[in-house]
Amino acid sequence: MRDSVGTVRTVLLLGGRSEIGLAIVERLVREGAREVVLAARGGVAEPPAALAALGAKVHSLEFDATAPDTHTATVDGAVALVGDLDVVVDAFGVLGTQADYEADPAAAARAAAVNYTGHVSAGLAVAACLREQGHGALVVLSSVAGVRVRRFNFVYGSAKAGLDGFAQGLADSLHGSGARVLVVRPGYVPTRMSAHVDPAPFPATPAQVAEAVSAGLRSGATTVWAPRVLAPVFAGMRLMPRPIWRRLGR
Repeated sequence: MRDSVGTVRTVLLLGGRSEIGLAIVERLVREGAREVVLAARGGVAEPPAALAALGAKVHSLEFDATAPDTHTATVDGAVALVGDLDVVVDAFGVLGTQADYEADPAAAARAAAVNYTGHVSAGLAVAACLREQGHGALVVLSSVAGVRVRRFNFVYGSAKAGLDGFAQGLADSLHGSGARVLVVRPGYVPTRMSAHVDPAPFPATPAQVAEAVSAGLRSGATTVWAPRVLAPVFAGMRLMPRPIWRRLGR
């Protein structure tokens, strides 16, 4: 392997059933990756046939986002299966409704634990592995929901804001180690998880997110937006007066 951009041989997907995560994995396999580890709660009994059809060897591992004491073992297990990890895709999460979270604060706390604190322990475990290897990329699926939190989904958005900040700090901590972090900020993506959410302007498909990730890995980018137009859009939204933002967030 030359590096995590030039030659990707192995991929670990944390959140092995994520539609966006699987689209990224499929894109990397089409570009030459040959061994894939899908990590999810209960494992992935039936991996997508497309991966095998493309010539990839697919492995399955147990991964529980709510059990941080097991995350290092999950990463170690992936290494035991495929050797060095060239790309790790961090794609797990839950998307409930703000109304449900306000009606059940305990459920909100559980969702926040998955969407933020689970990524902290998993991300640090992956970073330790990549740092020891001296190469590799961690792809973190953030969201525009965390760039400026809106009132209609502030439990989810605040967790994504924390994840985005964590990923940026983790990237800085890896600087000079040969390993790196790519932060991905998609907008609305129609998937099974987002089926209950009203469509938003500038949507992207899982395949378009995967294309942005692939381009970011090749270019050495630290952050990619999907679609790219969201970068200037949210640059403006950051400056929007709060009363106007509050009305837009209803």
